[in-house]
Amino acid sequence: MKLVTAAQMRVLEERAVQAGATWPGLMEHAGWGVAQEAIAALGSAAGRRVLVLVGPGNNGGDGLVVARHLHDGGAHVTLYVWRRADAEDSNWQACRKRGLAEYLADEDSTFATFGRLLEGSELLVDALLGMGLTRPVEGQLAAMLALVNRHAAAARKGGKAALILSVDVPTGVDSDSGQVRGVAIQADLTVATGVCKRGLYLYPGRALAGRVRRAEIGIPAEDEDAMMSETISADQVRAVLPARPADSHKGSFGKVMVVAGSLHYPGAALLAAAGSLRVGAGLVTLACGRSLYPVLAARLPEATMLPLPEADWGVLGEEAAGELVKKIEGYRALLLGPGLGQAEATGKFLARLLGVGAAKKRGSVGFKPLAAAEKPQDASSTGERPPLPPVLIDADGLNLLAKLEHWWERLAELQAVLTPHPGEMARLLGVEQLEADRAQTALEAAARWGQVLVLKGAGSIVAAPDGRLAVDEHGGNPALASAGTGDVLAGAIAGLLAQGCEPFDAARLGVYLHSAAGALLRQELGDAGAAASDVLRHLPLAIRALR
Repeated sequence: MKLVTAAQMRVLEERAVQAGATWPGLMEHAGWGVAQEAIAALGSAAGRRVLVLVGPGNNGGDGLVVARHLHDGGAHVTLYVWRRADAEDSNWQACRKRGLAEYLADEDSTFATFGRLLEGSELLVDALLGMGLTRPVEGQLAAMLALVNRHAAAARKGGKAALILSVDVPTGVDSDSGQVRGVAIQADLTVATGVCKRGLYLYPGRALAGRVRRAEIGIPAEDEDAMMSETISADQVRAVLPARPADSHKGSFGKVMVVAGSLHYPGAALLAAAGSLRVGAGLVTLACGRSLYPVLAARLPEATMLPLPEADWGVLGEEAAGELVKKIEGYRALLLGPGLGQAEATGKFLARLLGVGAAKKRGSVGFKPLAAAEKPQDASSTGERPPLPPVLIDADGLNLLAKLEHWWERLAELQAVLTPHPGEMARLLGVEQLEADRAQTALEAAARWGQVLVLKGAGSIVAAPDGRLAVDEHGGNPALASAGTGDVLAGAIAGLLAQGCEPFDAARLGVYLHSAAGALLRQELGDAGAAASDVLRHLPLAIRALR
């Protein structure tokens, strides 16, 4: 499903008009489509009591069209109008010709009428603001939305709640970022008009939108296809799922080198390496400090081992980079970071491994200009970049990377996938806290850094340097809110890189499979008590279901 910002949607609408559509026609299509979804949700419109909240802009106009079609379908429709001008409003006049009851919010200061209407409704249509939200909801409108939410919550407890349907975007939700601006309505169903807005798939907007459906309005297919943001769906990622020919062997599916683990975090290494194996990588080598070798080797017999020199007990040192480079030939993916720790010696290991030789032209770290400073010097002993395969950097690898001056330059000649959670992302950007619009932050960072980025969280976001954006269709899952699940995801993406997937494809396929495995796990065990190792067992099942 394609996703757009409010600005992109306006451009699409303008192009549709230039191609022969009319503004009233677009609104008619939108209202008709929403009405059909409402009828489908109710089962029938005949005899149903419907309350339509009508706002001042195009969203309110859509709501008036919805009201007309529901009335024509046999529903008893009432309009509750907030700050809409009456002059020459043809859709409002069409409702009046049908004798629809209407009330004005400005004439109901205590909301006595509004409360009575809420009590008697079976369907509430929210057509107040949609993507027309430009500032925080406050005052009279905030009080209205709070009353709707309180009434709905109380009604749900009694089993008599009305269905709440939002037109395009729940009022109070930012259509681009999914953030709540003041107060937002809690919908059961949101029907996006034209193309789904990005904020419907980003939390907290995703939780407030309920089920999401789409009403076509006549946007030219070629214009919609040109949009570079979309959800990660099964049909989409199935096309990039690596084939498994009957005559294949382990060499057919690539080799992954996993550099992970430290004295305090040995489990992260095991989970990451197993993640690569569980998505089908042919061979996985776990490179770790020599003191960890006996423990890790016994726990994961399917992996080969590469003991590396240590600067201290369980701590990789700078010499480990040279040993690793000697063994990297033939590997098709390198995973750096899970459980490595942040010791100074391990930072030197990473710096040497990612040595740059000659510094590139300066860009920016995060979104802030760099202060004048010396160019970073090559940390490798030879002055040449190690011949590294596509590399995925996760967890402590990212934390160590963020400490390197001009770190993004050290990746300039590599194909890389960065997989930060919000805290790690903030450190990479050099900021205290991320901006509210996580999707835009990810897009800008991927473009500036020139690498594929997976911003993890409820509804993970995959961004590419060329402007492509993919949002996890599965959304949040409390069963995955457990230590180590991110290590499994990193291993899965690395395993897909080793099987020949391009970085963006590997990232979105890995995110999909990880979420799908989590969904299967939630069905089996529920919301609480699942461990990261349980996700590993479900990855092959998710692949089978996808295939």
